Amino acid sequence: MADKISVLLVDDHSLVRRGFRRLLEDASDIDVAGEASDGAEAVRLAEKLRPQVIVMDCALPGMSGLVATRRILELSPQIAVLMLSMHSEDTWVRQSFDAGARGYLLKNAIDLDLATAIRKVAAGETVLDPQISRPSALKGERDYGLTVRELEILQLIVDGKSNKEIAAQLELSVNTVAVHRANIMDALGIHKTAELVVYAIRNGLVNLP
Repeated sequence: MADKISVLLVDDHSLVRRGFRRLLEDASDIDVAGEASDGAEAVRLAEKLRPQVIVMDCALPGMSGLVATRRILELSPQIAVLMLSMHSEDTWVRQSFDAGARGYLLKNAIDLDLATAIRKVAAGETVLDPQISRPSALKGERDYGLTVRELEILQLIVDGKSNKEIAAQLELSVNTVAVHRANIMDALGIHKTAELVVYAIRNGLVNLP
C-alpha cells in the first residue's frame, strides 16, 4: 500500500516494543521503520529515518522521553510524537505537550488502540487518553514553573550529577547550569539539594530507574 505512515518505536523494554509492533502488524497503512531502546538512540534514528510518527516511552533510562522529544522536534518539527506513559497525573501530561508531543496515551490502557492514535497524530490531530482528559492538561502551563530544560537539569540533579558533570553532558557552561539550579530552587521554594531531590521524587517531576 502506498503512502504508509512510517513509525519509530521507542521503549527501553524489547518485549514492549515487540508488543507494539504486533499491535500494528494488521494495520496495512502503517510501517514500523525502526526501534530505539533509549532517548539518545531515538534522536539518532529520528534524524536518520525521518519517520512521520514516533511512539515515545515517557520514562527512558538516561535521556528521558521528554528531553528526547524536545531535541527531535528541534531538528525535525514535522514529526508527530505520540507519548506513552504509565503516569496519568497532569504533571506528566503537561510536560509532554510542553515538549511538543502531539498525543499522550496510558501504556496500561486495556483498550489501547495504538494504530488509530498513530493515524490521528499523523493527520495533525491531538490525542489524549480518555482516562486523563482534563481541561487543565492542555493549557500549556509551565509545570511547577519549570521549563523543559530545567526539568532536564532537575533529572540530572536527582541522578546525583554535579554542576560540572551536568554542564559536560548537556554541553552548557557550569555557570549556566548553576543559574538553572538556582532558578529551579527559587521556583519551588527550596534551598537545599537534598530537599530538592525529595520534592522532585514525591511530586513525580523526575523518572526513577
